[in-house]
Amino acid sequence: MGQQASAVRSAGGVEPFKTSGNPPIVQPVLPKVPVSVYRRVLPGNAISFSSDDGRAIFREALADGTMETFFPLMEQFHTQEEPSFCGLATLVIVLNAFNVDPGKNWKGPWRFYHERALDCCKSPERIEEEGIDFDEWVCLARCQGLRVDATRTGDDAVSVERFRQVVQAACSNKSASALVVSYDRGVVGQTGTGHFSP
Repeated sequence: MGQQASAVRSAGGVEPFKTSGNPPIVQPVLPKVPVSVYRRVLPGNAISFSSDDGRAIFREALADGTMETFFPLMEQFHTQEEPSFCGLATLVIVLNAFNVDPGKNWKGPWRFYHERALDCCKSPERIEEEGIDFDEWVCLARCQGLRVDATRTGDDAVSVERFRQVVQAACSNKSASALVVSYDRGVVGQTGTGHFSP
């Protein structure tokens, strides 16, 4: 006589098969592949750095002398370790571009800043969970010995024209100077909310 079996889905990720008179046989259910994202398409108002237009803008800025801070920052550019580490990654890029010695080893004998080394004001563990706001970022930068001129767009002295002047001055400066912006990605048509970038 043949035995009858019926499959029953369980919340625990296994499929018990029940057979008449025998204990259930448990087999794992393969997990569904989670939804993921690889390199979102830029919004229509953005220009890809490597596109013909992006390269033309780069050449123009280089000829105008407004790419001075690009090179030391680009030498240190890296992908942030965690989605919420954009502020930490930005600060690491700036500190390493400025050749600031962290005073402690990263790995082996090497002393470089890395995201988890920035542990004053707010721990990397809390930043991983909660993110970091503008004031916390300023605190972290100052803890590393940087002079920070923190300005918010809501300040009366900051017009679009003034902001453009600050960008041009920062990008034309050959000394250890960088402009870090914290902005809402949604305003420029990107996904996500707050973001930091050098």
